Amino acid sequence: MVQLGILLALASAFVANVGLLCKYRGAVASPTVELSHPLRGAAGLFHSRWWIIGFGVAFVGWTLHVAALSVAPLSLVETTISGGILLLAWIAERWFGVKVGPREWIGLGLCAIGLGLLAVTSAGGGGASSRYSVEAMIAFEAAAVAVGTALLLSGSAGSPGRATGPLLGIAAGLLLGVANVAVKALTGTVPGDPISILSPWTLTALLAGVGAFLALARGLQTGGAIPVISLSSVCANLISVVGGIAVFGDPMGTDPLAIAARSLAFATVIAAAIVLPAPSRTAPARA
Repeated sequence: MVQLGILLALASAFVANVGLLCKYRGAVASPTVELSHPLRGAAGLFHSRWWIIGFGVAFVGWTLHVAALSVAPLSLVETTISGGILLLAWIAERWFGVKVGPREWIGLGLCAIGLGLLAVTSAGGGGASSRYSVEAMIAFEAAAVAVGTALLLSGSAGSPGRATGPLLGIAAGLLLGVANVAVKALTGTVPGDPISILSPWTLTALLAGVGAFLALARGLQTGGAIPVISLSSVCANLISVVGGIAVFGDPMGTDPLAIAARSLAFATVIAAAIVLPAPSRTAPARA
């Protein structure tokens, strides 16, 4: 079953990248998304054909993601999905006409190294258990939501510039990670007890998803495709991996070397977050 989860996660990664790049095309051609008018911003996005296509493709990717979470450990699924970051630049240049500069290649390389270390140290660790401590879940989700919301508000309040797009990408990733952790908890209860869909974690996942939707859309409008997409994807994976460890008991490592490798992986991805913001946004090629 774990092997099936890895295959589903790989498929989810490829489909999700295509969906995100379609959303990028739609976002830059849509009216400005404002946090103070979320419904108006969402309506503007869904008037774009490319955003609708991206939304549909992303839904397929999300379905594959949930299927993977139901049969494999959270940290293993997320680190497998994160391998799709290596395809992002190639797909962006070949299929969407997005120029990828040296700084972005360096950032993606750092992401690949860090996420690769996470993938190696996740191999063979833990089962697909969805058991969790309620106290740990509340503390983790509350902290992640607070940080994600603060970044969303900071990025939305500032005037568009070099930092706002990546900042909003990080906010989107944090909130997506919150939703992933909540969904993982639901995969352990909903199949056997459908009424448990009314759990507070369902509401948590929905609210976090809405926040991530707004942060990603605005981030794509103010920042380049590669920095915003890669930072949102990487942060979502990191938060999910941390949630797997803190909430569901996925192992941090089985020996000191594995623990050191995971710590280095987190540091490498943080370095990527510093490097990735590009000097300016490059508009996508005309469809």
